[in-house]
Amino acid sequence: MHPQQEIRTFHNHIDGQEAAALSGAEFVTTNPTTGARWGRFPLSGAADVALAASAAQRALQGAWGTLSPTRRGRLMMRWADLVADAADELAALDTAQGGKLFSEVRAQIRAMQDWLYYFGGLADKIEGAVIPLTQTTVLNYTLREPLGVVGVIVPWNSPVFLTIMSVAPILAAGNTIVIKPSEVTSASATRLAALALQAGMPAGVVNVVNGMREAGEALVDHPAVAKICFTGSDAAGRLIAARAGGRLASCTLELGGKSPNIVFADADPDLAEAGVLAGIFAAAGQTCIAGSRAYIHESLYDRLVGRLVERANAIVLGDPMLGATQMGPVATAAQLDKDIGMVARAVAEGAHVLCGGRRAAVAGLPLGNFFQPTIIENAAHGSFLMQNEVFGPVLSVTPFADDEDVLAMANGTAFGLGAGIWTRDLRRAHVMARRLCAGTVWVNTYRAMACNSPFGGMKDSGIGRQNGMESVFQYLKTKSVWCELGTQLTDPFVMRV
Repeated sequence: MHPQQEIRTFHNHIDGQEAAALSGAEFVTTNPTTGARWGRFPLSGAADVALAASAAQRALQGAWGTLSPTRRGRLMMRWADLVADAADELAALDTAQGGKLFSEVRAQIRAMQDWLYYFGGLADKIEGAVIPLTQTTVLNYTLREPLGVVGVIVPWNSPVFLTIMSVAPILAAGNTIVIKPSEVTSASATRLAALALQAGMPAGVVNVVNGMREAGEALVDHPAVAKICFTGSDAAGRLIAARAGGRLASCTLELGGKSPNIVFADADPDLAEAGVLAGIFAAAGQTCIAGSRAYIHESLYDRLVGRLVERANAIVLGDPMLGATQMGPVATAAQLDKDIGMVARAVAEGAHVLCGGRRAAVAGLPLGNFFQPTIIENAAHGSFLMQNEVFGPVLSVTPFADDEDVLAMANGTAFGLGAGIWTRDLRRAHVMARRLCAGTVWVNTYRAMACNSPFGGMKDSGIGRQNGMESVFQYLKTKSVWCELGTQLTDPFVMRV
């Protein structure tokens, strides 16, 4: 048993200062591994969001907005170093709140140094253009300017990783931010903001407002917030986009997935086995890119499924802070109930559980939110399980006969975030990559990401892209400047075209 620990207290970070909610209200989070109460946070409302938005506006119009792009980029790089130095501390916060393996969280956070260096380096590479017009006496050029204040709403599954991935291009473009972290995993966001201040970023550039749905809605509604960057479920994304659209604010939305992982007859079976396992059981399946639908060629199906079941049954569940643990708990009791409910519904609809399917008992952690690694077969293509995101360690396995057969099944959901292909056939790999409706296609690998490679979804999996230069453009507005250099009079009643 873990000893009962004193509940830690955290605050908002607004205009360079830590603060409680104006109302004085708080909420408490739970450690999903132990079931113990863990952290106390401000239950912020619209008034707190307004303070943060005003601080972000002041920074944009003042200290941050007047810095040269090169200087802004250098501050981002300094922040990168501080985040990397604090990787153990930040990872411990995220693991205690979300249950993800400490080893993976720490590796992700250390990689964020690359993200902030990359986007810090892009800050002074944002250029306009001179437009060659038919009116030879006119100088026409474009400027790329920051949108303003951007609201960032972050999910609970990889808090530091997804926060940095979201805010790095926003800051590189010269904007300021208000972060609303998930109420499940709020602690690391405030620490990130403090590190940004320590790096030399002016007060008000990075603000954090903790809270529940009220705080998120207030952020989406605030007139000073020019854009919303949201990562989360497709249902929440629809509500946010509709709400923001009411005042003509735009959104970047990285939403859910139901990603296919396709193993062809000529695949390397060892690599494919490892890739399918990593795609669904890493992070307890709590990732938007989880390869939750494995399509395996009928010639390999029985043998590979047998190996997958054997490996799934051997996965070590336990305390995510320990190096021997391979899978920790799911993050919340609600997510655990969802996992249990979706498996039960799949069985009721005719599917068969090959392994797992129940809450797991872990020695010494009787109150932890542990769920057994689960593999299900015979789930119909149109069933609820095959069409909806679980966000847990639940894999559906399905045989296929030919390329057209599997392509139809793979593309046959409302989602289009990721897809995996396992084959030695170079031609097939590239043809399938083109035909799969997914924002990212991995060939003979899975669950890989880089700061300079665009990431995002198609269909109901989102709008816009994160990572790469393309992500920076989403947080800029283009201004066209016309300068008449000639002195010849023109007809004032005729438009010049």
